Amino acid sequence: MLTANFPYLTAIILFPIAASLLIPIIPDKDGKTVRWYSLIVGLIDFALIVYAFYTQYDFSSPELQLFERYAWVPALDLNWSVGVDGLSMPLVILTGFITTLAILAAWPVTFKPRLFYFLMLVMYGGQIAVFAVQDMLLFFLTWELELIPIYLLLSIWGGKKRLYAATKFILYTAGGSLFILVAGLAMAFYGDTVTFDMRALAAKSYPLVFQLWVYTGFLIAYAVKLPIIPLHTWLPDAHGEATAPVHMLLAGILLKMGGYALIRMNAEMLPAAHATVAPALVILGVVNIIYAALTSFAQRNLKRKIAYSSISHMGFVLIGIASFTDLGLSGAVLQMVSHGLIGASLFFLVGATYDRTHTLMLDEMGGVGKQMPRIFSMFTACSLASLALPGMSGFVAELMVFVGFATSDAYGMTFRIIVVGLAAIGVILTPIYLLSMLREIFYGPENKELTSHEKLVDAEPREVFIIASLLVPIIGIGFYPKLLTQIYDSKTVSLTARLRAEVPTIAKLNDAPALASKEALSAPEIR
Repeated sequence: MLTANFPYLTAIILFPIAASLLIPIIPDKDGKTVRWYSLIVGLIDFALIVYAFYTQYDFSSPELQLFERYAWVPALDLNWSVGVDGLSMPLVILTGFITTLAILAAWPVTFKPRLFYFLMLVMYGGQIAVFAVQDMLLFFLTWELELIPIYLLLSIWGGKKRLYAATKFILYTAGGSLFILVAGLAMAFYGDTVTFDMRALAAKSYPLVFQLWVYTGFLIAYAVKLPIIPLHTWLPDAHGEATAPVHMLLAGILLKMGGYALIRMNAEMLPAAHATVAPALVILGVVNIIYAALTSFAQRNLKRKIAYSSISHMGFVLIGIASFTDLGLSGAVLQMVSHGLIGASLFFLVGATYDRTHTLMLDEMGGVGKQMPRIFSMFTACSLASLALPGMSGFVAELMVFVGFATSDAYGMTFRIIVVGLAAIGVILTPIYLLSMLREIFYGPENKELTSHEKLVDAEPREVFIIASLLVPIIGIGFYPKLLTQIYDSKTVSLTARLRAEVPTIAKLNDAPALASKEALSAPEIR
């Protein structure tokens, strides 16, 4: 565990929240001052994240770094405890990057701009806190913190059905959060000592039955956030009514909270239960990939089509987490970051297209490529990234998950072949629905009703800058994955080794009724 001399993480978390409190007193009539102020705050916080990462973070160490701990309620061992490692640092960087771009994407917001940017800055600090806190009760509180801003952003600035979507979001996520509280308290009070410290909780020895109950509680909560079918129905509704900046936060960051927590708590803290439940996670991942891809293919609403595409892509995260290989787990983390970048770019472009066409229905679009060539080019590039074109980050992430699971000795050969084959169907469906989407929007005969009232305006420099900023890491990671994987390799290798060492037997499926031997599980794997 490496402790920094300066409280970097506390500053990174609290700075945007504290800065948001000044928004009500900033002199401003039309919202222009407030938006510039919010953007500067976002840039300063992101610069602090980058500085802390490059000067204080050690790639080679799997241990907790930039650790800070301050007493809060000593009687319960409840502390302000924050730190990052290979699982959380990439997501902290992603959060700062996406949220800053989302603030820039919110430039056209003119309705209640003070409240809007206040909520954006509160979200900034709250999202980073989820990835950084190392205290279970504090984790629950920060997990809850981001619910209220998203609810307000949906219910005030959303579409026609915004209240329905916002209410459904809060019911699903708040209901799931109760399982985090109950499971966390069960772990904290188990045994002779009461503690909420995540490292201490991970070091406790729990019987398998207890682990399975706690694991199930966590899984329900994180299944809502990831989301895992059938607890996914809030997401298409939320995306269907959200504005472009809120889309970017939902797709770019909030879904990653579920994947992160699933690795951090279910896999790292409850390894025996994870080994027992892992085959079910693989099956759920395959269902996510195929069902959501087919549903996306059938959608005529552009936002809902991309929303179901996001659900499909998160299925690869589940398979990677349950692979029990360094490569598969590494692919899962890479997929989370990759999808955060790609999902944010696609939803921003959906918002930009809607601002011009005033419709989300594909049946009402067509032939706008000639009038909006820059938006057409950017939409095409981001769609190619989403369908995992070689040279893009999505291709590398999905390939790592495929190869990691295919070479895993934790499952029988028949099961691996079936899973890889079914997941490949989802990979085939993705380009079909994405390319058909591009065709319906930009090609074909022009819809005269769409363009009869006003000429469609192409992308402005601000929009080009946002997409270019997202495409640079998407392409950079695609050509040089080590740019990202070196940040977390030591952690994923350490976690996989712990799972193999502490869980000597994992059920073989289909090929043999007997359990896999400890020697088989310790065999070398392809990395």
